[in-house]
Amino acid sequence: MRKLIHTSAAIIAAATAAVALAAPAAAHVRATGDATQGGWGVVTFRVPTESDTASTTDVLVTLPDDQPILSVSTQPKVGWTATVTKKKLATPAKDDDGNEVTEYVSSIEWKATGPQSAIAPGQFDTFAISAGPLPKTDELALPTTQTYSDGKVVNWNQKSAAGQPEPEHPAPTLTLKPAGQTAAAPAAAPAPAAPSWTGVAALAVSVVALLLGIANLALLRRKN
Repeated sequence: MRKLIHTSAAIIAAATAAVALAAPAAAHVRATGDATQGGWGVVTFRVPTESDTASTTDVLVTLPDDQPILSVSTQPKVGWTATVTKKKLATPAKDDDGNEVTEYVSSIEWKATGPQSAIAPGQFDTFAISAGPLPKTDELALPTTQTYSDGKVVNWNQKSAAGQPEPEHPAPTLTLKPAGQTAAAPAAAPAPAAPSWTGVAALAVSVVALLLGIANLALLRRKN
């Protein structure tokens, strides 16, 4: 019986640790979108508030200088202002209409107009842009700075390496499809990018219930 109790405690501790690790893994700033290399696309940034006491009031996305994006438009968002900042191109370029372009977009910043618009603890919000032409690369890193109402600043700018654990503050990364590739209907649901917090929690509860049942059965047998 003592061995059973020790084993149960170890399994419960492991399940609890899994729940604790799963929640932060899903709470990163992410960038998603249906975009092609060299083309245009709508990019959506999902911004969760990780603080327990402060709200997100400012989101700043930095675009690459070495792969300049010539045009960006922001989706209107009630309660937030959007500022698009541009820089001079080293060499003028041509847009899709053949017009000369001398500037590119270097950053987009969203600011909450008041406390009621900020992203409260335990909540998330999304911010969308239409951008292009996009670089002809498989992935596009979009470092993001998140500012909280208490003054704390979190820089989501760390690079992820293949085969290595995800860094603490990874830069949101957009996957770009090769030009001409069309999206096909998935044959099966894709695997989640991070462990499901609710799934792990349900598993932990099931394990605890099973162990309690085994313990009760063992006690009944001893009494008999």
